[in-house]
Amino acid sequence: MDENLLKKIAGKKPGSLGVIKTWARRSQISPEMVGFTFGVHNGKNHIDVFVTEDMVGHRLGEFALTRKFTRHGGKMQKEIEAKAKEAEVAAAKSAKEAATAAAK
Repeated sequence: MDENLLKKIAGKKPGSLGVIKTWARRSQISPEMVGFTFGVHNGKNHIDVFVTEDMVGHRLGEFALTRKFTRHGGKMQKEIEAKAKEAEVAAAKSAKEAATAAAK
């Protein structure tokens, strides 16, 4: 636990402070932190983390990912996604037509 974070929330009610910015990703979440929102730094910017009871015992850094996933693929992946979208549109049209036919 980071003592500086505990000092910031000491005697305060959850939700009254707004976002508490911190760079201490290694600090462990304690029961006193439940209900507060921390802005955890991920190396580029602060990510808002609302602390719940399930998070007690974990580290703040676990909830602010440092790497951004950009999907795999390329030309082939785009073709697969386009086909999936066409199938979804066709299914929606057929469902709409069925609903209008049933209404008549």
